[in-house]
Amino acid sequence: MKNELIDSDFVRSQFPSLRRRNNNLPMVFLDGPAGTQVPQQVIDAITNYYKSSNSNTHGAFITTRETDEVIHRMRKCMSDLLGAESENSISIGQNMTTLNFGLARAMSRMLKPGDEVLITQLDHEANRGPWLTLRDHGIKVREVNLLPTGVLDDEDFTNKVNENTRLVCMGMSSNCIGTVNNFKLVRELTYRHNALLLLDAVHYAPHFSINVQELGCDFLLCSAYKFYGPHVGILYSKPGLLDRLPTDRLRTAGQTAPDCIETGTLNHAAIAGVSAAVEFIASLGNGTSAREKLKDAYSKISVHEFGLAGRLHAGLKQIPGVKVIGQDFSSVSRTPTLSFTMEGKTPSQVCEQLAEKNICAWDGHFYAIHAMEVLGLLERGGVTRMGISVYNTQNEIDNVLLAVNKIAKS
Repeated sequence: MKNELIDSDFVRSQFPSLRRRNNNLPMVFLDGPAGTQVPQQVIDAITNYYKSSNSNTHGAFITTRETDEVIHRMRKCMSDLLGAESENSISIGQNMTTLNFGLARAMSRMLKPGDEVLITQLDHEANRGPWLTLRDHGIKVREVNLLPTGVLDDEDFTNKVNENTRLVCMGMSSNCIGTVNNFKLVRELTYRHNALLLLDAVHYAPHFSINVQELGCDFLLCSAYKFYGPHVGILYSKPGLLDRLPTDRLRTAGQTAPDCIETGTLNHAAIAGVSAAVEFIASLGNGTSAREKLKDAYSKISVHEFGLAGRLHAGLKQIPGVKVIGQDFSSVSRTPTLSFTMEGKTPSQVCEQLAEKNICAWDGHFYAIHAMEVLGLLERGGVTRMGISVYNTQNEIDNVLLAVNKIAKS
Protein backbone atom coordinates (compact mmCIF):
# COMPACT_ATOMS: atom_id res chain seq x y z
CA MET A 1 0.00 0.00 0.00
CA LYS A 2 1.34 3.40 -0.97
CA ASN A 3 -0.96 5.65 1.00
CA GLU A 4 0.02 6.99 4.39
CA LEU A 5 -3.07 5.79 6.25
CA ILE A 6 -5.25 2.70 6.26
CA ASP A 7 -7.26 2.05 3.10
CA SER A 8 -10.50 0.98 4.76
CA ASP A 9 -12.05 -0.37 1.56
CA PHE A 10 -9.04 -2.61 0.97
CA VAL A 11 -8.89 -3.75 4.60
CA ARG A 12 -12.59 -4.53 4.83
CA SER A 13 -12.48 -6.48 1.57
CA GLN A 14 -10.10 -8.93 3.25
CA PHE A 15 -12.62 -9.99 5.93
CA PRO A 16 -15.44 -12.26 4.72
CA SER A 17 -17.36 -11.89 7.98
CA LEU A 18 -17.85 -8.17 7.36
CA ARG A 19 -20.16 -9.05 4.47
CA ARG A 20 -22.58 -10.80 6.79
CA ARG A 21 -26.01 -9.24 7.25
CA ASN A 22 -28.64 -10.00 9.85
CA ASN A 23 -32.25 -8.90 9.31
CA ASN A 24 -30.92 -7.16 6.20
CA LEU A 25 -28.58 -4.98 8.28
CA PRO A 26 -24.76 -5.09 8.32
CA MET A 27 -22.85 -6.26 11.36
CA VAL A 28 -20.73 -3.80 13.35
CA PHE A 29 -17.92 -5.62 15.13
CA LEU A 30 -16.74 -3.66 18.16
CA ASP A 31 -15.92 -6.86 20.03
CA GLY A 32 -12.26 -6.91 18.94
CA PRO A 33 -10.81 -6.88 22.49
CA ALA A 34 -12.38 -10.33 22.97
CA GLY A 35 -11.16 -11.52 19.57
CA THR A 36 -10.97 -9.87 16.16
CA GLN A 37 -12.46 -10.99 12.87
CA VAL A 38 -10.19 -13.01 10.57
CA PRO A 39 -9.01 -12.10 7.04
CA GLN A 40 -9.36 -14.47 4.11
CA GLN A 41 -5.63 -15.21 3.93
CA VAL A 42 -5.73 -16.61 7.47
CA ILE A 43 -8.72 -18.78 6.59
CA ASP A 44 -6.90 -19.94 3.44
CA ALA A 45 -3.71 -20.77 5.34
CA ILE A 46 -5.61 -22.97 7.80
CA THR A 47 -7.65 -24.65 5.06
CA ASN A 48 -4.65 -25.22 2.79
CA TYR A 49 -2.72 -26.89 5.59
CA TYR A 50 -5.49 -29.45 6.00
CA LYS A 51 -5.79 -29.85 2.23
CA SER A 52 -2.13 -30.57 1.55
CA SER A 53 0.16 -30.87 4.58
CA ASN A 54 -1.78 -32.44 7.45
CA SER A 55 0.81 -34.50 9.29
CA ASN A 56 2.69 -34.74 12.55
CA THR A 57 6.25 -33.50 12.90
CA HIS A 58 9.83 -34.68 12.49
CA GLY A 59 9.37 -37.45 9.93
CA ALA A 60 11.05 -38.28 6.64
CA PHE A 61 8.18 -37.75 4.21
CA ILE A 62 7.09 -34.53 2.52
CA THR A 63 3.98 -33.59 4.52
CA THR A 64 5.72 -33.99 7.88
CA ARG A 65 8.59 -31.84 6.65
CA GLU A 66 6.06 -29.24 5.52
CA THR A 67 4.56 -29.24 9.01
CA ASP A 68 8.01 -28.66 10.47
CA GLU A 69 8.36 -25.69 8.13
CA VAL A 70 4.92 -24.35 9.13
CA ILE A 71 6.07 -24.24 12.76
CA HIS A 72 9.44 -22.72 11.92
CA ARG A 73 7.81 -20.08 9.72
CA MET A 74 5.38 -19.10 12.46
CA ARG A 75 8.21 -18.69 14.98
CA LYS A 76 10.01 -16.46 12.47
CA CYS A 77 6.88 -14.36 11.82
CA MET A 78 6.27 -13.87 15.54
CA SER A 79 9.94 -13.06 16.05
CA ASP A 80 9.53 -10.29 13.47
CA LEU A 81 6.32 -9.06 15.12
CA LEU A 82 7.85 -8.89 18.59
CA GLY A 83 11.38 -7.84 17.66
CA ALA A 84 12.81 -10.99 19.26
CA GLU A 85 16.40 -12.09 19.05
CA SER A 86 15.50 -15.20 17.06
CA GLU A 87 12.71 -17.64 16.36
CA ASN A 88 14.04 -19.83 19.17
CA SER A 89 12.65 -17.26 21.62
CA ILE A 90 9.08 -17.98 20.47
CA SER A 91 7.12 -20.78 22.16
CA ILE A 92 3.63 -21.89 21.16
CA GLY A 93 0.72 -22.86 23.38
CA GLN A 94 -3.00 -23.51 23.45
CA ASN A 95 -3.53 -19.98 24.78
CA MET A 96 -1.85 -17.34 26.90
CA THR A 97 -3.43 -18.64 30.12
CA THR A 98 -2.12 -22.17 29.65
CA LEU A 99 1.38 -20.91 28.90
CA ASN A 100 1.32 -18.67 31.97
CA PHE A 101 0.21 -21.53 34.23
CA GLY A 102 3.13 -23.52 32.84
CA LEU A 103 5.53 -20.70 33.68
CA ALA A 104 4.07 -20.36 37.18
CA ARG A 105 4.49 -24.07 37.89
CA ALA A 106 8.08 -23.93 36.69
CA MET A 107 8.83 -20.87 38.80
CA SER A 108 7.30 -22.52 41.87
CA ARG A 109 10.07 -25.14 41.68
CA MET A 110 12.79 -22.46 41.67
CA LEU A 111 11.54 -19.85 44.11
CA LYS A 112 11.91 -20.23 47.88
CA PRO A 113 9.58 -19.33 50.78
CA GLY A 114 10.06 -15.63 51.46
CA ASP A 115 10.67 -14.78 47.81
CA GLU A 116 8.18 -12.27 46.43
CA VAL A 117 6.21 -12.04 43.19
CA LEU A 118 4.42 -8.83 42.32
CA ILE A 119 1.15 -8.65 40.36
CA THR A 120 -1.35 -5.82 39.87
CA GLN A 121 -4.99 -5.11 40.65
CA LEU A 122 -5.62 -4.05 37.05
CA ASP A 123 -4.59 -7.25 35.34
CA HIS A 124 -6.64 -9.89 33.55
CA GLU A 125 -6.98 -13.02 35.70
CA ALA A 126 -4.72 -14.90 33.28
CA ASN A 127 -1.86 -12.82 34.66
CA ARG A 128 -3.02 -13.01 38.28
CA GLY A 129 -4.46 -16.48 38.91
CA PRO A 130 -1.39 -18.51 37.85
CA TRP A 131 0.87 -16.44 40.09
CA LEU A 132 -1.48 -16.52 43.07
CA THR A 133 -0.97 -20.30 43.13
CA LEU A 134 2.59 -19.65 44.29
CA ARG A 135 1.23 -18.79 47.72
CA ASP A 136 0.69 -22.55 48.15
CA HIS A 137 4.49 -22.88 48.06
CA GLY A 138 5.22 -20.23 50.69
CA ILE A 139 6.03 -17.55 48.13
CA LYS A 140 4.72 -14.09 48.93
CA VAL A 141 2.50 -12.68 46.16
CA ARG A 142 1.83 -8.97 46.52
CA GLU A 143 -0.27 -6.69 44.32
CA VAL A 144 0.08 -3.10 43.15
CA ASN A 145 -2.87 -0.83 43.83
CA LEU A 146 -5.22 0.48 41.15
CA LEU A 147 -6.19 4.13 41.48
CA PRO A 148 -9.80 5.34 40.95
CA THR A 149 -8.63 6.96 37.70
CA GLY A 150 -8.01 3.49 36.23
CA VAL A 151 -4.21 3.86 36.41
CA LEU A 152 -1.81 1.80 38.48
CA ASP A 153 -0.20 3.61 41.41
CA ASP A 154 3.43 4.23 40.36
CA GLU A 155 4.41 5.18 43.91
CA ASP A 156 2.97 1.93 45.22
CA PHE A 157 4.84 0.05 42.48
CA THR A 158 8.09 1.75 43.45
CA ASN A 159 7.61 0.92 47.13
CA LYS A 160 6.71 -2.74 46.56
CA VAL A 161 9.58 -3.76 44.28
CA ASN A 162 12.34 -4.63 46.75
CA GLU A 163 15.34 -6.88 47.36
CA ASN A 164 13.04 -9.90 47.86
CA THR A 165 11.20 -9.41 44.57
CA ARG A 166 12.04 -12.18 42.12
CA LEU A 167 9.41 -11.55 39.46
CA VAL A 168 7.00 -8.79 38.43
CA CYS A 169 3.99 -9.75 36.29
CA MET A 170 2.00 -6.94 34.69
CA GLY A 171 -0.13 -6.21 31.67
CA MET A 172 1.12 -3.75 29.11
CA SER A 173 -2.45 -2.48 28.76
CA SER A 174 -5.84 -3.14 30.32
CA ASN A 175 -8.35 -5.14 28.32
CA CYS A 176 -11.23 -3.77 30.39
CA ILE A 177 -10.67 0.01 30.36
CA GLY A 178 -7.83 0.60 27.90
CA THR A 179 -5.13 1.92 30.26
CA VAL A 180 -1.55 1.53 29.01
CA ASN A 181 0.67 0.82 31.99
CA ASN A 182 4.00 2.42 32.83
CA PHE A 183 6.03 -0.68 31.98
CA LYS A 184 9.19 1.36 31.32
CA LEU A 185 9.24 2.51 34.95
CA VAL A 186 8.68 -1.05 36.12
CA ARG A 187 11.55 -2.35 33.99
CA GLU A 188 13.83 0.20 35.69
CA LEU A 189 12.62 -0.97 39.09
CA THR A 190 13.19 -4.63 38.27
CA TYR A 191 16.65 -3.91 36.91
CA ARG A 192 17.45 -2.12 40.16
CA HIS A 193 16.55 -5.18 42.21
CA ASN A 194 17.63 -7.87 39.73
CA ALA A 195 14.08 -9.16 39.32
CA LEU A 196 12.51 -10.75 36.25
CA LEU A 197 9.76 -8.97 34.31
CA LEU A 198 6.85 -10.72 32.61
CA LEU A 199 4.56 -8.66 30.37
CA ASP A 200 1.07 -9.60 29.25
CA ALA A 201 0.72 -8.05 25.77
CA VAL A 202 -2.57 -9.72 24.80
CA HIS A 203 -4.45 -6.43 24.62
CA TYR A 204 -1.42 -4.36 23.59
CA ALA A 205 -0.19 -6.38 20.58
CA PRO A 206 -3.18 -5.63 18.31
CA HIS A 207 -2.61 -1.88 18.54
CA PHE A 208 1.10 -1.12 19.03
CA SER A 209 4.43 -2.24 17.65
CA ILE A 210 6.45 -4.23 20.21
CA ASN A 211 10.21 -4.61 20.52
CA VAL A 212 11.00 -7.02 23.33
CA GLN A 213 14.70 -6.23 23.18
CA GLU A 214 14.06 -2.53 23.73
CA LEU A 215 11.54 -3.31 26.48
CA GLY A 216 14.09 -5.49 28.21
CA CYS A 217 11.39 -7.92 29.38
CA ASP A 218 12.25 -11.49 30.29
CA PHE A 219 8.92 -12.96 29.20
CA LEU A 220 6.09 -11.62 27.06
CA LEU A 221 2.79 -13.32 26.29
CA CYS A 222 0.21 -12.60 23.61
CA SER A 223 -2.64 -14.28 21.72
CA ALA A 224 -3.00 -14.40 17.95
CA TYR A 225 -6.80 -14.28 17.96
CA LYS A 226 -6.57 -10.70 19.23
CA PHE A 227 -4.62 -9.62 16.11
CA TYR A 228 -6.62 -11.23 13.28
CA GLY A 229 -5.41 -14.79 13.76
CA PRO A 230 -6.64 -18.08 15.23
CA HIS A 231 -6.71 -19.18 18.87
CA VAL A 232 -3.01 -19.73 19.59
CA GLY A 233 -0.97 -18.44 22.53
CA ILE A 234 2.58 -17.16 22.10
CA LEU A 235 5.34 -16.85 24.67
CA TYR A 236 8.52 -14.84 24.14
CA SER A 237 11.39 -15.78 26.44
CA LYS A 238 14.74 -14.03 26.67
CA PRO A 239 17.44 -16.31 25.17
CA GLY A 240 18.73 -18.87 27.67
CA LEU A 241 16.09 -18.14 30.30
CA LEU A 242 13.50 -20.79 29.44
CA ASP A 243 16.23 -23.44 29.26
CA ARG A 244 16.87 -23.00 32.99
CA LEU A 245 13.24 -23.41 34.08
CA PRO A 246 12.00 -26.85 35.26
CA THR A 247 8.90 -26.79 33.06
CA ASP A 248 6.32 -29.58 32.87
CA ARG A 249 7.48 -31.86 30.09
CA LEU A 250 7.53 -35.47 29.08
CA ARG A 251 10.71 -37.51 28.84
CA THR A 252 10.39 -37.35 25.07
CA ALA A 253 10.00 -33.57 24.93
CA GLY A 254 12.74 -31.11 24.05
CA GLN A 255 14.72 -29.89 27.02
CA THR A 256 15.55 -26.44 25.69
CA ALA A 257 13.73 -23.42 24.27
CA PRO A 258 11.49 -22.96 22.49
CA ASP A 259 9.74 -26.32 22.79
CA CYS A 260 10.47 -27.18 26.44
CA ILE A 261 7.20 -25.52 27.49
CA GLU A 262 5.16 -26.85 24.56
CA THR A 263 3.17 -29.84 25.83
CA GLY A 264 1.86 -32.43 23.39
CA THR A 265 1.07 -32.05 19.71
CA LEU A 266 0.52 -28.47 18.62
CA ASN A 267 -2.36 -27.15 16.52
CA HIS A 268 -0.47 -27.10 13.24
CA ALA A 269 -3.26 -25.71 11.09
CA ALA A 270 -3.84 -22.82 13.48
CA ILE A 271 -0.10 -22.18 13.57
CA ALA A 272 -0.19 -21.72 9.79
CA GLY A 273 -2.95 -19.18 10.38
CA VAL A 274 -0.81 -17.19 12.83
CA SER A 275 1.85 -16.65 10.16
CA ALA A 276 -0.84 -15.45 7.77
CA ALA A 277 -2.19 -13.03 10.39
CA VAL A 278 1.24 -11.46 10.86
CA GLU A 279 1.65 -11.24 7.09
CA PHE A 280 -1.74 -9.54 6.84
CA ILE A 281 -0.61 -6.84 9.27
CA ALA A 282 2.68 -6.46 7.39
CA SER A 283 0.75 -6.00 4.13
CA LEU A 284 -0.57 -2.70 5.52
CA GLY A 285 2.93 -1.24 5.86
CA ASN A 286 5.94 -0.32 3.76
CA GLY A 287 9.55 -1.33 4.18
CA THR A 288 12.31 -3.57 2.89
CA SER A 289 12.03 -6.20 5.65
CA ALA A 290 9.13 -7.87 7.42
CA ARG A 291 10.03 -6.06 10.64
CA GLU A 292 10.06 -2.65 8.91
CA LYS A 293 6.69 -3.36 7.26
CA LEU A 294 5.18 -4.37 10.59
CA LYS A 295 6.43 -1.25 12.35
CA ASP A 296 5.08 0.97 9.58
CA ALA A 297 1.77 -0.89 9.56
CA TYR A 298 1.30 -0.39 13.29
CA SER A 299 1.94 3.34 12.96
CA LYS A 300 -0.86 3.53 10.38
CA ILE A 301 -3.14 1.28 12.41
CA SER A 302 -2.69 3.53 15.44
CA VAL A 303 -3.68 6.66 13.52
CA HIS A 304 -6.74 4.93 12.11
CA GLU A 305 -7.87 3.32 15.36
CA PHE A 306 -7.25 6.31 17.57
CA GLY A 307 -9.11 8.62 15.23
CA LEU A 308 -12.17 6.41 15.49
CA ALA A 309 -11.78 5.80 19.21
CA GLY A 310 -11.46 9.52 19.87
CA ARG A 311 -14.64 10.12 17.88
CA LEU A 312 -16.44 7.40 19.84
CA HIS A 313 -15.16 8.76 23.14
CA ALA A 314 -16.19 12.34 22.38
CA GLY A 315 -19.64 11.21 21.27
CA LEU A 316 -20.25 9.02 24.31
CA LYS A 317 -19.31 11.86 26.65
CA GLN A 318 -22.07 13.99 25.12
CA ILE A 319 -24.80 11.44 25.85
CA PRO A 320 -26.66 12.17 29.12
CA GLY A 321 -26.36 9.33 31.63
CA VAL A 322 -23.31 7.77 30.00
CA LYS A 323 -20.06 7.68 31.98
CA VAL A 324 -16.84 6.63 30.25
CA ILE A 325 -14.46 4.76 32.57
CA GLY A 326 -10.74 5.53 32.60
CA GLN A 327 -8.56 8.07 30.88
CA ASP A 328 -9.55 10.62 28.25
CA PHE A 329 -8.22 10.34 24.72
CA SER A 330 -6.16 13.45 25.32
CA SER A 331 -3.79 10.96 26.93
CA VAL A 332 -1.60 8.82 24.68
CA SER A 333 -1.40 6.21 27.45
CA ARG A 334 -4.40 4.15 26.41
CA THR A 335 -5.64 1.76 23.77
CA PRO A 336 -8.62 2.34 21.43
CA THR A 337 -10.88 0.39 23.80
CA LEU A 338 -13.64 2.20 25.69
CA SER A 339 -15.80 1.07 28.56
CA PHE A 340 -18.80 2.92 29.94
CA THR A 341 -21.80 2.69 32.23
CA MET A 342 -25.28 4.01 31.54
CA GLU A 343 -27.58 5.43 34.17
CA GLY A 344 -30.71 3.33 34.64
CA LYS A 345 -29.48 0.35 32.59
CA THR A 346 -27.16 -2.52 33.30
CA PRO A 347 -24.28 -3.23 30.89
CA SER A 348 -26.01 -6.42 29.77
CA GLN A 349 -29.20 -4.51 28.97
CA VAL A 350 -27.20 -2.02 26.90
CA CYS A 351 -25.50 -4.81 24.98
CA GLU A 352 -28.78 -6.61 24.37
CA GLN A 353 -30.27 -3.49 22.84
CA LEU A 354 -27.14 -2.87 20.78
CA ALA A 355 -27.30 -6.47 19.55
CA GLU A 356 -30.80 -5.82 18.21
CA LYS A 357 -29.12 -3.35 15.84
CA ASN A 358 -26.33 -5.83 14.94
CA ILE A 359 -23.78 -3.92 17.02
CA CYS A 360 -21.41 -6.37 18.71
CA ALA A 361 -20.25 -5.13 22.11
CA TRP A 362 -19.44 -6.88 25.37
CA ASP A 363 -20.63 -6.45 28.92
CA GLY A 364 -19.14 -7.66 32.20
CA HIS A 365 -15.68 -7.78 33.73
CA PHE A 366 -13.79 -9.38 30.80
CA TYR A 367 -11.79 -11.53 33.24
CA ALA A 368 -10.32 -8.38 34.80
CA ILE A 369 -12.66 -9.14 37.66
CA HIS A 370 -10.49 -7.74 40.45
CA ALA A 371 -10.12 -4.42 38.65
CA MET A 372 -13.90 -4.18 38.39
CA GLU A 373 -14.13 -4.94 42.12
CA VAL A 374 -11.60 -2.24 43.03
CA LEU A 375 -13.35 0.33 40.82
CA GLY A 376 -16.70 -0.52 42.44
CA LEU A 377 -18.25 -1.66 39.16
CA LEU A 378 -18.57 -5.41 39.56
CA GLU A 379 -21.77 -5.41 41.59
CA ARG A 380 -23.37 -3.26 38.87
CA GLY A 381 -22.59 -5.84 36.20
CA GLY A 382 -19.25 -4.39 35.16
CA VAL A 383 -19.20 -2.14 32.11
CA THR A 384 -20.15 -2.04 28.44
CA ARG A 385 -17.01 -2.35 26.32
CA MET A 386 -16.35 -1.34 22.73
CA GLY A 387 -13.04 -1.81 20.97
CA ILE A 388 -11.79 -0.36 17.68
CA SER A 389 -10.04 -2.67 15.23
CA VAL A 390 -8.39 -1.95 11.90
CA TYR A 391 -11.55 -2.81 9.92
CA ASN A 392 -13.89 -0.38 11.72
CA THR A 393 -15.05 2.79 9.98
CA GLN A 394 -16.24 6.30 10.83
CA ASN A 395 -19.71 5.52 9.50
CA GLU A 396 -19.95 2.59 11.92
CA ILE A 397 -18.94 4.77 14.87
CA ASP A 398 -21.49 7.43 13.96
CA ASN A 399 -24.23 4.80 13.77
CA VAL A 400 -23.15 3.31 17.09
CA LEU A 401 -23.37 6.72 18.76
CA LEU A 402 -26.90 7.18 17.40
CA ALA A 403 -27.84 3.77 18.79
CA VAL A 404 -26.34 4.42 22.23
CA ASN A 405 -28.09 7.81 22.36
CA LYS A 406 -31.44 6.14 21.64
CA ILE A 407 -30.83 3.49 24.28
CA ALA A 408 -29.97 6.17 26.85
CA LYS A 409 -33.25 7.97 26.12
CA SER A 410 -35.41 4.85 26.19
